[in-house]
Amino acid sequence: MKTRTLIALLFALPLSGCGGSGGGGSGESSVLVGAGSTLVAPLVAQWSSDYAKKTGVTVTYGSIGSGGGIAQMTARTVDFGASDAPLTSDQASACTDCVQVPWALGATLASYNLKGAPAKLRLSGPVLADIFLGKITHWDDPAIAKLNSGATLPATVITPVYRSDGSGDTYAFSDFLSKVSPEWKSKLGVSTQVSFPKGIGGKGNDGVAAVVGRQNGAIGYLGISYVFGNELNYALIQNAAGNYPVPGPGTITAAADSITTIPSDNAISITDPPASAKDAYPISTFTYVIASSGSSKAAELKKMIYWAVTTGQGFGKPLLFQPLPLQVQAFAFKQIKKI
Repeated sequence: MKTRTLIALLFALPLSGCGGSGGGGSGESSVLVGAGSTLVAPLVAQWSSDYAKKTGVTVTYGSIGSGGGIAQMTARTVDFGASDAPLTSDQASACTDCVQVPWALGATLASYNLKGAPAKLRLSGPVLADIFLGKITHWDDPAIAKLNSGATLPATVITPVYRSDGSGDTYAFSDFLSKVSPEWKSKLGVSTQVSFPKGIGGKGNDGVAAVVGRQNGAIGYLGISYVFGNELNYALIQNAAGNYPVPGPGTITAAADSITTIPSDNAISITDPPASAKDAYPISTFTYVIASSGSSKAAELKKMIYWAVTTGQGFGKPLLFQPLPLQVQAFAFKQIKKI
């Protein structure tokens, strides 16, 4: 099944009426309702199908974006949320007694649509930042040409495409750009919602993919499973070692393997890994499940999340999600115990 079709099905799922603050009547514990990240949605769909067969527990999930997942979890209209961005201190405070658990490892890609240009154009972080800052406006700009020696680049106007909703992909993308561009860091910073100075917004990964697909000259950021699942073109992004790794199993894992410590606030950033990780794809990211430590469905949630970070990891590779590193998995186990 194509990823886009899979996500379309997820949008039809119910998002309210079964939240963790519900009453616990007969049959309630056999249904867990979640919402959030569109990046992880294809994987959650695979998990939901297999988990229902194995346990009889139905897991429904609304692919509404990381910001929406955090908001719905905070309001307790769902049993769990999913976000590619770790909770900020303010979000953690608002989401009373919430626990966040890393449960998937993926990547965000820069996908473009440019007639007359070769596939897999090379872009550096600073050039990508200047494109989305509106400073580089045409595809034949000398800064792009310098990175793609020998390539014929049309003088097409560049149309940046960004997420209009609160998005973990936006978080990963802006986190990377903030590390490689001082101007980006000072003007726009890191967030799930950024005030892009130029371009067109699209809701969800599907929305961004649709705009990029119909607009010649467009470039947008998308979850890796959307790009590969729909056979979209994408750029190769320069890492700190000066290399242009193809995003995929080995290069995403290489980024995750660069972790030396896990911060106390659980905000594990693996964008722009050090030059010592020479093969690492530089916009790799973890994604998190968020649940309430006081949920009336705590027992079932713990079982489901534990399954996801163990057995469930085996469903990731066809969708370009990589298994959690052992140290991150061990950390996840500790977090699950708090639910």
